[in-house]
Amino acid sequence: MKRLTITSILIIIFCATLQAQDSKKMNKKVKKTEKEWRAILTPDQYFILRQKGTDVPGDYGYTNHFEKGTYLCAACNTQLFESNTKYESHCGWPSFDDAIPGKVKFVSDNTLGMKRTEIICKTCGGHLGHIFDDGPKETTGKRYCVNSTSITFVKSED
Repeated sequence: MKRLTITSILIIIFCATLQAQDSKKMNKKVKKTEKEWRAILTPDQYFILRQKGTDVPGDYGYTNHFEKGTYLCAACNTQLFESNTKYESHCGWPSFDDAIPGKVKFVSDNTLGMKRTEIICKTCGGHLGHIFDDGPKETTGKRYCVNSTSITFVKSED
């Protein structure tokens, strides 16, 4: 009986250790030098993601894009938004009422004489846009206002 208990405890510890290692791999941060970012991003992507730029409203194609799938960070391919959270806000940029949990970080932004909340990719620190409290009241009430240049899209297979 003691062997069975000790064996069970060892198996539990082993499984917990493996799960913790997998969790660390999934949450691994991407760190690159600015030179490395310039080498892998287009000039527009670099401007938006690394220098906190902003797309011209309506440019770059994801504003009126409503296929089923997932939106990813254009810099590191982290899944950020599901298509079922996207809606037409008529602001000129892609809008989502929620992000995939744990994938974006919120940072206070006081530039341009305004108090806003910036959203950045939690994996690579890339600037995505800003979040506002004027989203759909029937869901979260939030509007993740995202630069098209900061994201890519992978269509669902179903």
